[in-house]
Amino acid sequence: MSEKPILFISDLHLEAQRPEITQAFFSFLQEHAEQAQALYILGDFFNVWLGDDDVNELNSRVAKALQTLSQSGLDIKLMHGNRDFLMGSDFAARCGAQLIAEPYLLKAFGQQVLLLHGDILCTRDLDYMAFRSMVRDPVWQQDFLARPLTERIAFAEQARAQSRAMSSNKAEDIMDVTPDAVNALMQKHQIPTLIHGHTHRPATHTLDPLPDSAKQSQRLVLGDWEDGGWYISWTAEQLSLNPFYPSHPSH
Repeated sequence: MSEKPILFISDLHLEAQRPEITQAFFSFLQEHAEQAQALYILGDFFNVWLGDDDVNELNSRVAKALQTLSQSGLDIKLMHGNRDFLMGSDFAARCGAQLIAEPYLLKAFGQQVLLLHGDILCTRDLDYMAFRSMVRDPVWQQDFLARPLTERIAFAEQARAQSRAMSSNKAEDIMDVTPDAVNALMQKHQIPTLIHGHTHRPATHTLDPLPDSAKQSQRLVLGDWEDGGWYISWTAEQLSLNPFYPSHPSH
């Protein structure tokens, strides 16, 4: 009997205003995650995260669903994205999950894959990289999280408005990964398989082999979620990118 699969998802951008995506996520848990050994959520799980003290109905339902699966044996890992980089260990504990830092090296089935959210590869977007450097600084985060929640909400709304305005004026390729950054990362870690999200451009890319390797490298990109979503399934036999369409409503 083959081992259970390891699953990867990202870019759900869960928010109360789009309940159909939350619904699709719960369906995914029922139809796929319950039969898996592990679930890796590679960032932008939520559309915005302003601190673990911002407890609401949405994140409480999500945490409860994940906690139930964790207690039944599913190994759950959470990685920060560019929207939910303030997600902390308190929320992870509520989910029965563990926070992991990028890049994350995962070994399974006698192989290795490298996991990222993906935004750090978009090096041509200089405005974003400067913003990322600021908000990922531990001192900035400590100061931000000490502010009243209302103030954090106002900051997030302003930042999102600025991001939308700036993105509309940027060339498409600037907002995609930089090939040189991909190559440098994979060569640094000597891992021929990279999985990430962020760009909302689901695809499996075949790349040149790493030095001293005859095997072609590959980069698998997860898509974002709308009515359904995207997931990657990894087994001893294959690593595959798949669309997901809920077959029935749940929760």
